[in-house]
Amino acid sequence: MKTFEEMDLIAPLQRALKDEQYKTPTPIQAKTIPVAVSGRDVLGCAQTGTGKTAAFALPILNHLGQRNRKAVSQRPFVLVLAPTRELAIQISNSFSTYGKHLKLRQALVYGGVGQATQVRAMNRGAHILVATPGRLLDLMDQGHINLAQIEMVVLDEADRMLDMGFLPDVKRILSRLPRKRQTFFYSATMSPTIVDLAKRMLTQPVNVKIQSKSASVDTIEQKVLFLRRDQKQESLRSIVAAEDAGQVLVFTRTKRGADVVARKLDQSGINTAAIHGNKSQNARQRALEAFRKYRVQVLVATDVAARGIDVDGITHVINFDIPMDPESYVHRIGRTGRAGASGIAISFCTEGERRELREIQKLLGSSVRLITDHSQAPTEQQHRSSTPHAKGRSTARRSSSRRSSPSSFAQASTADGKPKNKRKQRKGRNARQRVKQASTSKR
Repeated sequence: MKTFEEMDLIAPLQRALKDEQYKTPTPIQAKTIPVAVSGRDVLGCAQTGTGKTAAFALPILNHLGQRNRKAVSQRPFVLVLAPTRELAIQISNSFSTYGKHLKLRQALVYGGVGQATQVRAMNRGAHILVATPGRLLDLMDQGHINLAQIEMVVLDEADRMLDMGFLPDVKRILSRLPRKRQTFFYSATMSPTIVDLAKRMLTQPVNVKIQSKSASVDTIEQKVLFLRRDQKQESLRSIVAAEDAGQVLVFTRTKRGADVVARKLDQSGINTAAIHGNKSQNARQRALEAFRKYRVQVLVATDVAARGIDVDGITHVINFDIPMDPESYVHRIGRTGRAGASGIAISFCTEGERRELREIQKLLGSSVRLITDHSQAPTEQQHRSSTPHAKGRSTARRSSSRRSSPSSFAQASTADGKPKNKRKQRKGRNARQRVKQASTSKR
């Protein structure tokens, strides 16, 4: 299918697509929407940003629009499971956009906020339920939600759901679904656990795989800066302050790291917000909305919290910390270079992150050229002055090839990798001064 007009979608959906100026479907939409409309199960492997929300939302809305039924209290017809609150909200917004000419109700259920509003929405009745697993099970156990009438179910970002420890919850939810249903299963990666879960959920599915590396090759310039840890913050500030930097999304490995990076950037005069799992839902939504509306230039996030960030116009994605697994790298950089626009992905790499960088290069293959920039790495003079000599070694024994290698990093530590004990150093200096003073007084 080369256009949405060629697809067998009902008139209200076609009108909504024209309103949004959707003309050409993405590869995953072109391959899955026709088979999904025909009633087949779908197993999709695609990264964030490929258009998969519309790939399952349009067939679901098409099915519900054709049936034109009233919503039933506490018994939805469609269930969409998402790993994070942000992604659940994004999916719900997409259903509202595509289904604005249909008289359908939906409910949004997630943790981190009070349940009263969510319970009222379910009591009124909802055709579509978008939920995170934990809160869904809570409301089911309380008797507020019954899945006996589910006809279509979506598991989105299945790999991230398992990474977050939701596998037992997902299995409990699956056990309460009707056997006769249509299922859409989407994941960026296909580990053995994911494959096993897909087999439990799907019946003779149509398999669709969209190569994740194509987006990074075609639209995103990838760059690696080799730095010491203590150089990262200043390098980040310099990049953000550059004239060509627009909206910048920064990834850190930890929640505390996200807060520290955001605070230091904000103190340097750059409007910055942080988003991670320890933030309240309202705080996360405020930060995301401020970033979307350009009230802040930089959003610092962890991988889990970043799922569901769908913001146009992100010019730079910066990996302040290189991710532990290469698939997360692909997800991160996919936040820029969307809809045919160009983007820049910059990764800060320390000596301790070399292994992660090699895994990324291995995943993306030789066809992807990572640009290596040593311009902000320590100079040779810095290497000599900041790296103490190991005991019993002379400088002549050092390998000259290693010393001149651009991939060699100055360590803020001793040669054996152990941190300097500054307290002992101070005590030593003080003791020497006291000895010197004593010898002077004797004279």
